[in-house]
Parts: sequence; structure tokens; C-alpha cells
Amino acid sequence: MREIERKCTARFCRVRAIDQKMMPDALSHASALLHSVFGFSAFRPGQEEIVRAVLAGEDVLAVMPTGSGKSLCYQLPAVARPGLTVVVSPLIALMRDQVRALAAAGVAAGSLNSSNEPAENARVLRLLRERQLRLLYVAPERLARPDTVEMLADSDVAMMAIDEAHCVSQWGHDFRPEYLTLGSLARQIGGRLQTLALTATADAPTRSDIVDKLFAKPPRVFVRSFDRPNLRLAFKPKERSSRQLLSFVRERSGQSGIVYCASRRKTEELAETLKAAGVAALPYHAGLDKAVRDAHQDAFQQQDGIVMTATVAFGMGIDKPDVRFVCHADLPANVEAYYQEIGRAGRDGLPADTLTLYGLADMQLRRLQIEQGEQSDDRKRIERQRLGALLALAEAPRCRRQTLLAYFGEASEPCGNCDLCQEGVELFDGTVEAQKAMSAIVRTGERFGMEHLVALLRGERTENILKFNHDRLPTFGVGVDRAAGDWRSIFRQLSATGLITQDLVEHGRWSVTDAGWQVPEGKAKIELRKDLAAGAAGRAKRGERRAAVATVVGEADAGLFDALRALRTKLAQGQRVPAYVVFSDRTLVELATHRPQSLGAMREIHGVGDAKLERYGVPFLEVVQQHARQG
Repeated sequence: MREIERKCTARFCRVRAIDQKMMPDALSHASALLHSVFGFSAFRPGQEEIVRAVLAGEDVLAVMPTGSGKSLCYQLPAVARPGLTVVVSPLIALMRDQVRALAAAGVAAGSLNSSNEPAENARVLRLLRERQLRLLYVAPERLARPDTVEMLADSDVAMMAIDEAHCVSQWGHDFRPEYLTLGSLARQIGGRLQTLALTATADAPTRSDIVDKLFAKPPRVFVRSFDRPNLRLAFKPKERSSRQLLSFVRERSGQSGIVYCASRRKTEELAETLKAAGVAALPYHAGLDKAVRDAHQDAFQQQDGIVMTATVAFGMGIDKPDVRFVCHADLPANVEAYYQEIGRAGRDGLPADTLTLYGLADMQLRRLQIEQGEQSDDRKRIERQRLGALLALAEAPRCRRQTLLAYFGEASEPCGNCDLCQEGVELFDGTVEAQKAMSAIVRTGERFGMEHLVALLRGERTENILKFNHDRLPTFGVGVDRAAGDWRSIFRQLSATGLITQDLVEHGRWSVTDAGWQVPEGKAKIELRKDLAAGAAGRAKRGERRAAVATVVGEADAGLFDALRALRTKLAQGQRVPAYVVFSDRTLVELATHRPQSLGAMREIHGVGDAKLERYGVPFLEVVQQHARQG
């Protein structure tokens, strides 16, 4: 056994050395395939360095935001070099859609999963035995079967690509126990099998967990910016939320979108409300019959302008790039969930809108879900802090993107593409309130959480206040003029601006940051939002400027764009594939604006590879030419 391991290790090192010497040629070859197979003229930011490392045989952990092109980082190397790439994903919908898209681009790919017909699984197994596949998608449960491991060990596997890698971390937002076996399974299949782990959401502790559990040795780690500048971020206090949602969706008539709801009943009620107003809306939740869910999902994928009202069961693995808006009818669970869910909009890089509605009932529901959960006390404490960070984002006094990126450890300038940058908020001099809050933190030794500090400020003689004699502190009762909800909002706003911080490990205790000390010392002033969370719905400003509808084409090109979309819908429905498998919105936008008059010119359009040009080029070119004759 040791001799076999020694030979495998030596072979691995020789192959890596050869790969590194051939790197310029390999990358040039991959770049040519990027254009001829996928129809892209250049890499997106962050892709090239990851592809370069993968082609050099390195193990890689890549953290890239949704819409930045993670899948290309394993699909392109799989096409560019010999061997099979096994893609592990918990998302059957993603497997199905990516296999369809790869097939449309002329790439041999297949998936093994429980939703396949037996004949399809038999076909994929035959292609696998004949070594005709370049990519094989499997769920972690399927991969863990001994017969699957044995089959793959004899299938010339070059790399295992693990999507949604954050699922391996118990501290991540979507832990899945079956992911814990993937590291050992990779070694069973190929000894020192090359591993590429990918995720869109992983903070530093989660990244460390991924490295420990999936890699035999430290990988190259690439962390791209979490910024999605094409997404407009907006939060609004709830005020007749159904009307707010209807107004938001009507402004985006004809666009595909998702409205997330906290309950199954609400998804159906909202779908009926939208349909009564003339919106093509469909509900989706786990309580619907599978046939209904599948039909609604297919309609959303194949048709333009469908609005899906859904629980968070919908969207994972839905590889639809032209979702133009995501709206939360209720507060998401935490920042990670919010980031992942809004990330389903604008994956094609074109403008997209987001809106999150929130109210006190949402906050109380989320807190109740945490407290009544069966998690450990440590896990509940971290979930409380994550909810607090989301509320800080909702009540941020300035640029939302700055607050969101700060949560992931990034600094940024004001974005100009969120509601606070564009509309502003009414602020007041909150220096005195900040000094009171910081006094409560400091005088209690920076050892207590928010509820204790709020009780101290409001002069409430709770059991803990009396236990620690905090009713004798000068700060006791200095904030009795404000409601408890107002003080919670003030704490979250001070946290959002980096003046105070909360420890995620030591019982949520608050402390004053170095920057924050300037406030109690009288060296700095702080402005806070006037519309604090308590009663925010009643104090929300009226007549505020509406967000502009995301415009993907100019008025002069809108007619041609609509005609191209109609053709795409017809072809997608005829082939029973998602519309983007034919062409993405970005491709249609370029066709409508550049108006190529030959197949050669059409070949230079984004997303038009050789296989798609041969299959779809003529009908789309005819629409462009016909529009030119009529114009």
C-alpha cells in the first residue's frame, strides 16, 4: 500500500510539474475554448486566476459572489484537459440546468440523481463507462454509495469540484452533515485527487472549516469581493405590505422576479393578489404537489415575465441569469441568507432591483424561531448576533452596501445604487443617545448584551440589574424617555457605523471600538436615523421617490428585444429547457443593440459559441434582419 501511495505521489508531482511548465499554452487553449464553446470574449473578474491555478493542478477554495461565474471555473478546465470532473452539488435543479446548458454548448455532461428517469441514469452510466463524459454532476448522498465510489475510482477522475462548499461547516448558514464525508471520498476515488471547493457565502471561520474538512493540505484560497454593484439595495418598513409589493412589481411589468415570503400561506395569497392585478404570478412552496411545483418552476425558467412568490425552498440551484428583481415580503433569517437570496437577481450582470420589507412582527418571529429551535446554546447565541447584524443593515443610517460589505470584512465607498444613497434618510444629532449607550456599555465593564443594557438605560429593575447592583449606576434610567425598541435600533445603528461591536463568542457582550471612544470623549458627533424601528411603519416618509426600473435596453431597441425574447420563449418551450439555455438576456441585449447582419458578426456577440451559432443563429438573425427591414 505504501509503495502504491509513493508511486501515486511521485506521479502527481511529475504531472503538476509538467502542467506548470505548460501553463501559458494551457491557459491560451482554455481562453480559446472560452470563446468557441461558451461564447465569452474574456474572463469575468476573478475567473482567470482561479482557472490558472486549477490548470496548474492546485487545490483551490474559491469564494465568489453569486453571478460572478463560479461554474466556469470548473467547467472550462474540464473541457480544456483530459479526464472527468465530478461536480458535487446538493441542488438537483442546478444539476439539471447546467447539464442542459453544457449540452447546448456541445459539452458532454451528465448527472446522476433521484429525479432522473431510470433510462437517463442508465445512459449516463454507459457514457461514464465509455469515458465519454467531461463532467458528471452528483449529489453528496449518491457519491457516498460504495458502488459510486468504486465506479468513479475506475473512471479517470481528474478533479472533484464541490459546489456550495459552505454546507460542510457547522457554523455556516446551511450545514449539511453529508458534506463531512466528501474529503475522505475524494481520497478514496483518486488518492490525491485535485479538489476545487466553491461557495458564494463564507466568512473567515466558515472558510477555515472548509479547508479543514475538505482538503488534505492547505489549498490556494481566492476570496473575491462580495460586492454586486448591479444590484440596487433597498429596505422599507412595512406599511400595508401587500400594496407596497404590488406597486414594486407593477413598476417592473414584464420582468422575471422572485418574491420571498415567510409562510406557505402567504406565498399563495400574494400570488392571487398579483394575478388579480394582471401580473403573471405563481406560488411555490414545499407543501404543493411535486407536479405543481415542477410545472411552476418550468414556467419560471422557460417564460419571460413570470413572478414567483415563494418560500426560501425556491431558488437554490435555479441557474436563471435574467431574474430582474428579488423582493422579500418578510425579513430574511440573517445576512448570509439575505445575501444569497438577493444574489439570485441580476446574475447576467445587468441591472436588477431588490427590496426587503420589515416590521416589528418580523423581528419578533425571527427571535422566536431562534429561541424555540433545537440548536445548542452556542449556536443560538451566534444566530442572535446574525439577526442583529441583519437588523443593523435594515436600519443603517447611510449607504447599505457599505454596511453589507462591512459584515463580510470589506470596506467600500458609498455606492450610489441603494435607497439610502439615492433617497437619503432623515437624520438627527444622536451624539447624546450614543454617549448614553456607550456609558451603559463601559460602566457595566463591557460584559453584557443588548437586553441588559436597554433595561439599564430605561431604569428597569430586572433580576440581573438587581443582581449586579446596576440600579446604582449613574446610567440607570437616563434613557427612560425612549422605548426599548428605539434603544435596540440605536445600538444596531452604532454597530453599523463601527462605533460599538458585539462579540459573537462571549455571550453577545458589547464593547466600544477605538473609533467609538471619540464620541464619549466629545471628539466626534454621530447622526442617527430618525425613523427608528419602533413604530417605523407609522413614521415612514410618504411621497418618497420611487426606484427607477432597471433598464436593460434603450427605447429604440425595445421592440427588437421583445421580438428576440418571444423567439427565445418559443424555442425554449419547444425544447422544454430554461430560456437562458437558448440565450441569456445579455445576449439578447447585445443582439438588439448591435444588430449583426451576418452569422459571422453574430459570432462576436456575448454568449454565442460555435454550437449555439449552428443551432440558433439563423432564426435569431432572421428576426434581427426582419426588424431592420421594417425599421
